[in-house]
Amino acid sequence: MIEMFKDASGWPVRVAADFAAEGRWSNETLMDWARRRVAEAPDVTAVVEGNVRLTYAALDHEARRIAAAFMAAGLKRGDVVSFQLPNWWEAVPLNLAIVYAGLIANPIVPIYRDAELRFILRDARSKVYIAPQQFRNVNYEEMAARFAADCPDLRLILMMRSDESSCSRWEDFVRSAPDYPSDQFFPVDPDAIKLVMYTSGTTGKAKGVLHTHNSINTTVKTFQERCGLHAGDAVFMPSPVTHITGYLFALELSFVAGIKAILTDRWVADEAVRLIDEEAATFSVGTTPFLTELIAASSAAGTRLPSLRFYMCGGAAVPPDLIRRGAAAFERAAVFRVYGATEAPDAALGPPLDGDQNKGAITDGQITNYAVRIVDPESGAPLANGEEGEITLFGPQMMVGYSREEDNHDAFTADGYVRTGDLGWVDDDGFLTITGRAKDLINRGGEKFSPKEIEDLLHAHPDIADVAIVAMPHARLGEMACAFVVSTGKSIDLPSLIAFLEESGIARQKFPERLEIVESLPMTASGKVRKNILRDSLNV
Repeated sequence: MIEMFKDASGWPVRVAADFAAEGRWSNETLMDWARRRVAEAPDVTAVVEGNVRLTYAALDHEARRIAAAFMAAGLKRGDVVSFQLPNWWEAVPLNLAIVYAGLIANPIVPIYRDAELRFILRDARSKVYIAPQQFRNVNYEEMAARFAADCPDLRLILMMRSDESSCSRWEDFVRSAPDYPSDQFFPVDPDAIKLVMYTSGTTGKAKGVLHTHNSINTTVKTFQERCGLHAGDAVFMPSPVTHITGYLFALELSFVAGIKAILTDRWVADEAVRLIDEEAATFSVGTTPFLTELIAASSAAGTRLPSLRFYMCGGAAVPPDLIRRGAAAFERAAVFRVYGATEAPDAALGPPLDGDQNKGAITDGQITNYAVRIVDPESGAPLANGEEGEITLFGPQMMVGYSREEDNHDAFTADGYVRTGDLGWVDDDGFLTITGRAKDLINRGGEKFSPKEIEDLLHAHPDIADVAIVAMPHARLGEMACAFVVSTGKSIDLPSLIAFLEESGIARQKFPERLEIVESLPMTASGKVRKNILRDSLNV
């Protein structure tokens, strides 16, 4: 039975009462796990990033200082803290502090720019925005100055690892925190919203996925139990900690499973090989390009990465041969595909580590702690095992809804299953194989975005009469965007198209990599663009 209520944030929460009654939710939070780690293993290294090594006791101390600073700044239970950080150690105590202070975490991937940030911070009603002052070639402080006036709920803009010229240094904010006894922190309701994370929607507007403490904790615990993780294990994490994968396995799993998180803020395959060997990482997770380059780099370095017990690959199309090559390249690691989404994390994991590893290459994993129903995409009628249809999922790890009520209307079936928008089939052993998607999204190396978002911008171009964006194959990243454009008669080239998009302030990763000028777009009888014809016309 689905129950609805609103928590302190004002957002609606959909929960299945049976999950609590059946013990599928533990009613624990990250605060509970952190206290256990500090009590049992205070001096054990929990996080490594560059030359920084921090114990559980040190992380907990830093988290308490941050929580005290938030409360002294007047933040209230249910307020949202947005952070757009690379894989830096500071993200770990920050995420814990947000729990201690009864707040809601809103991680934002570093690739997003003015347009995405303006939308997310307004929609989430964020009170705090935390970012590097400068990372790579982006000045986040200058960017924040451009969008801050359009975010009426924003109180604090804090720049991390900033120089003395910054007027809002994260380090000064934390240093100024008063002493707050732990009993003055807000008590945490495990059914309260813990996380709002934005993911691309087919309408062009990002959707704020809502998770509670219970749904996130269950996701992490299910993964720990499935993979047999225990104290002494270590994860090498190249995926962004502000993406659902990095968030779960770097910011949360370290406390829940008692494992070491090895962070890197820049993917360099040779450096990844060195860190995995030196830190004795026992598992890692990444998209297809990460695994491809890790295999090549480990071979070049003359190591088979003997500490690795398993490697999970997902987020984009994963060729079976790549999984087999990984299994052959690494000394003892099980290498397998996985499937999930921000709305339903870790829905399918590879076979058990002592099971048939070929299943890890030819399927996207075994459904774990979810009920799966494959349905006809049009009628919603259930289909039998082996039949292709839309994947719908129901389980204690799934989201409790979206931040905007209108986004929830088509997100769930009548009995509460999450509609993933992905197509696939399930065999009699519960292994899932993804065959395509019902949603019109482009998956660039695991980061999905909506073609309509780009189309809406390009429709404003004075020399464009019509436009359609479709996915085209890409050797390294899986997919990139191709723009099919009907011009008004004036000449258009790809550089001028990109210059126009740069003015909009969207992430560069969404820019089309190819331009096709056409006389007209193929249409259905109802006036929809037949994108399948456009995709088929790409000779790549």
